[in-house]
Amino acid sequence: MYEEIFNKLEKSDFRRKFHLKETDKKYVSEKGLEKIRSHARDFISKRIAPAQIANDGKQTPMKGHPVFIAQHATATCCRKCISKWHKIQPGKLLTAEQQEYIVNIIMEWIEKQIND
Repeated sequence: MYEEIFNKLEKSDFRRKFHLKETDKKYVSEKGLEKIRSHARDFISKRIAPAQIANDGKQTPMKGHPVFIAQHATATCCRKCISKWHKIQPGKLLTAEQQEYIVNIIMEWIEKQIND
């Protein structure tokens, strides 16, 4: 569904270095994709969606949850990356549709990782 953005991300040396580890895959398997989607929605709504983020660029850890890793892989980790890669401008509260777009990209990446 998001083939164009995934093709662009694949060309980035930084973005393509991210992969889910076996422990991350096990976590996803144990929790189930719907629970992981729920986590992604929560993280996006609290850490990414606000118009102003005090620690933008540092709010997404590089490890600790499969969603965090997916955010870095899909350039949905901060508003600057979202602006650059997804053309969603910073400084405005993300709409419900924009948040769902970001969650969907994250989940598609996770599902690809699980199925590889």
